[in-house]
Amino acid sequence: MENSAKIDPYGFREYDARWLYGKNINLQGIENLGKGLGTQIINHTKKNNPRIVVGHDYRSYSEEIKLALKKGLVSTGCFVEDVGLSLSPMVYFAQFNLNSDAVAMVTASHNENGWTGVKMGIKKGLTHAPEEMKELKDITLNQKFTKGKGSEKQISNFQEVYKNDLISKNKINKKIKAVVACGNGTAGIFAPDILKGIGCEVIELDCKLDWNFPKYNPNPEDLEMLHAISKVVKDNNADIGFGFDGDGDRCGIIDNDGNEIFSDKIGLIIARSLSAKYKGSKFVVDVKSTGLYSNDKILIENDCKTIYWKTGHSHIKRKVNNEKALAGFEKSGHFFFNQPLGYGYDDGINSAIQVCHLLDNQNKKMSEIIKELPKTYQSPTMAPFCKDEEKYQVVDELVNQIKEIKNNKTKVDDQEITEVLTVNGVRFSFNDGSWGLIRASSNKPSLVVVTESPTSDDRKKKIFEFIDGLLQKTGKIGEYDQKI
Repeated sequence: MENSAKIDPYGFREYDARWLYGKNINLQGIENLGKGLGTQIINHTKKNNPRIVVGHDYRSYSEEIKLALKKGLVSTGCFVEDVGLSLSPMVYFAQFNLNSDAVAMVTASHNENGWTGVKMGIKKGLTHAPEEMKELKDITLNQKFTKGKGSEKQISNFQEVYKNDLISKNKINKKIKAVVACGNGTAGIFAPDILKGIGCEVIELDCKLDWNFPKYNPNPEDLEMLHAISKVVKDNNADIGFGFDGDGDRCGIIDNDGNEIFSDKIGLIIARSLSAKYKGSKFVVDVKSTGLYSNDKILIENDCKTIYWKTGHSHIKRKVNNEKALAGFEKSGHFFFNQPLGYGYDDGINSAIQVCHLLDNQNKKMSEIIKELPKTYQSPTMAPFCKDEEKYQVVDELVNQIKEIKNNKTKVDDQEITEVLTVNGVRFSFNDGSWGLIRASSNKPSLVVVTESPTSDDRKKKIFEFIDGLLQKTGKIGEYDQKI
C-alpha cells in the first residue's frame, strides 16, 4: 500500500509543507506524512504516546486530508486531539491551553484552491524550521516510521475557548467601527465575533464561508482584496479596515481614508506605542520591511533595538523567541507578540486587536497616526516566477553580482550601494535610505522583489528597474504576479 504513495519532495519547503493536492501528493502520501511527523514527534519528545493537536481550514478537501494525516499519526503511537475547523493560531493556542506536545494544522493558507499543506510545530509557539523540515522529509520519503498504538479524540467547542481567551483580555472603551474582511476564508467564523466581543462595531465583508473563494483568494497582500476593503471603509465612514488571510495568522490594514497601510509600517506604529511602556525592548522585523525601524527616533529614545531577520513566519517566530523580543513584524502581515501580549506565535486577529488598542489609547484617527511616520515610497511585494529547483541558485548568483556592484562603486540611479545584507537573499541599501531586496520565496516557485525609497516614487521605480534588469539577464524568470 505504501508504494502507492505520491509525495513530491519539493513540497517540503523551508518551513511549511505545501503541495497541489492530487497532482503532487495523494491521500496515501498524506498518511505517510502523518507517519513521518508522528515518528519525528516521538523522537523529539522521547514519549511513546505524545499528544498532538490537529485542526483544519475550510477548504473542500481539507477534512479528508486531515483524516489521512491523523491515520498516519495514530499508527506511530500519537494521541491525536482534534479541535476541528480552525485557524492556525487557534491550533497554536490549543498547544498552550491543552498543554500538548505538538501541533499539525491542515492549511495551504492563502495559496490558490488546489493547494494543500500542513503547518507543524513541536516546541510551544514555534513552527518547523528548515532543519526540522529536512529531518521530516528524510523520515517521510525514506519511510523510517515508528509503529505504535495511538488514539484520537475530538475536542468539542474549542472555537469558543479560543475566542473567549482573546475577548476577555482585550476589552476596549472606544466604539471603533471596523470593516472585517475574510475573503470567504475560515477567519469568517472567528474575526467578526472576537472583534465584536472586545467592543468594536463590526461591518462584515465576505465573512460567509465559501471554499470556492468566489471573489478572490483571502490574502491581505493582494491588492484586489485591499481595494474591496477600502471601498467598504469609505462607504461606511469606518475607523479601520482589517483583512484576514485563509488561515487567520495574517492581517492587512486599511486606514479611515481607505488607504492601504503596509504591515511593516503598522508594525512600526505598534512598536512605537509599546516602546514607551516597555523601554529597552527588542523588536524583530523581516528583510522585506521598511528601513524606518533602524533609526526611528521614538524607538531610540526608548532604548529599543530592531533586528532585521529572514522573511518567513517560522524564522521570525524563532528569532523573537531566541532574542526574547517583545514583538516581531513581517511585511506580509504576520505579527508576533511575546509575553505579556501573546504567546509568541502569529495571530492575525490578535494583530487587529493591538491596532484597536492603539486607536483606543490615542485620540487620533488611523490616518493621523500613520502621518506621524516619515513618508516613504514602497513597492508591494512582487513575485516573478522562478522554478523551485532554480530559485536559490539564481539568488546566489545575484548576491554575488550585487556585492561586485558595491565593491566596484558602480552607481544605481546616481548612487552607490552602501550596505549589503545577506541573511535572506540580498537587501542592498543606499545613502539616502533607499533599498532593494531580492530573495527566493519559501513556499512558491518564485522570487520576491521589494523596493523602498524615502526620497521619491521615481527612485523606488528606478531601483525596481535595476533589479528587473538583473533578473531578466538570468533568463530564468517568468511572469510577475504584480509589478509597479
